Amino acid sequence: MPPALRTLDPTLARRLVLSRQRLAGPPPLGPGPEAIMEVATDLASLQLDPISVVARSHQLVLWSRLGRYDLADLDGLLWRDRRLFEYWAHAAAIVCTDDYPIHSLLMRRYPSARHAQLRAWLADNQALRRSILRQLRAGGPLPTRALEDRAATDWRSSGWTQGRNVDRMLDLLWTQGRIMVAGRQGQQRVWDLAERCLPPWAPTRRPPEREVVRLSAQRSLRALGVATARDIDRSFTAGRYPGLPSVLAGLQRSGQVEQVRLTADGAERPGPWFVHADDLPLLDRLESGDWRPRTTLLSPFDNLIINRERTDRLFGFSFRMEIYVPRAARRYGYYVLPILHGDRLIGRVDPALDRATGRLVVHAIHAEPDAPASAGPAVATALGELAGFVGATGLDLRQPPPEVWRTGFA
Repeated sequence: MPPALRTLDPTLARRLVLSRQRLAGPPPLGPGPEAIMEVATDLASLQLDPISVVARSHQLVLWSRLGRYDLADLDGLLWRDRRLFEYWAHAAAIVCTDDYPIHSLLMRRYPSARHAQLRAWLADNQALRRSILRQLRAGGPLPTRALEDRAATDWRSSGWTQGRNVDRMLDLLWTQGRIMVAGRQGQQRVWDLAERCLPPWAPTRRPPEREVVRLSAQRSLRALGVATARDIDRSFTAGRYPGLPSVLAGLQRSGQVEQVRLTADGAERPGPWFVHADDLPLLDRLESGDWRPRTTLLSPFDNLIINRERTDRLFGFSFRMEIYVPRAARRYGYYVLPILHGDRLIGRVDPALDRATGRLVVHAIHAEPDAPASAGPAVATALGELAGFVGATGLDLRQPPPEVWRTGFA
């Protein structure tokens, strides 16, 4: 008879998730480059997004875990040491150079047969491809605007890429691994040939598909803490896990992954659920009561909550972006940061950095119906720490805080 599966209740599952997401336990003292690398390694990817209402999303993701850190340290890891680089994971993201073999699978298979329009456009525009590579070889690194458009046919789409031939070809060459983001001028990417960007120590081997899936499934699972196969497939290199059920079965047989049960109120949550073997000691410590919670604010694109369905399933917290919702129809605000308190998501904040006055404007603070009153001071502290991180001279509350937290903001 096979041994009985270990059973996790929702609280233990959340605490494992938060611990693996680096959102529990004491943050590093004096976070520097190594602390940034530890977080980036554990999370596997930091999603990039151009919106900067408060700060760039990847900067907020690191702040939620490290507290105040030096942005120059992150730039050094990206553009000097090259221990991190920009690539396509579940979205455009910062990823670890040590994971280059995982990303090499997409590089050598893009564009696939399902990208029929792109393949046809590429075939028509070999002159543009050669021209961009030639310009970068001769004068790189170069920003997009410095590259000449020699397209034979325009790229046609139903979205924002319509007619942007150089951008489309750069995106294609980037995804193929021929070129890399060599730096940034503001938010503008600067491009160069991959061989000039990758450090000499970069692991450039190109393992077969099944090995890539074994590696990426484990990276995804460790970042998630506890997860179903569907969760794994929607994380890290999302949608690029061919044969995942078979791979997970093989990882179980080899003892690298353990299946567990997740139950709530006596009912079993649909699974199967998995935990990486390397995280079983952590699970033991959490089960014995070694839990050190924190209170912080999360980017709307934070790794913890980017899978909205999983967030609802594990935390009972429904989160949607309202950026494209008309102002009058918004329920919470334009760029809302969820509030993490211990192992629960207890509310939302709608802040914006007023760069003219240097103040962090808080349009509204919302508490969940079951938010604890005792969290008020911690929420106020988290807002003050965010203001300090973005260099604000202070906070402007445009509305009173929720009644349940009113005394915490006094």
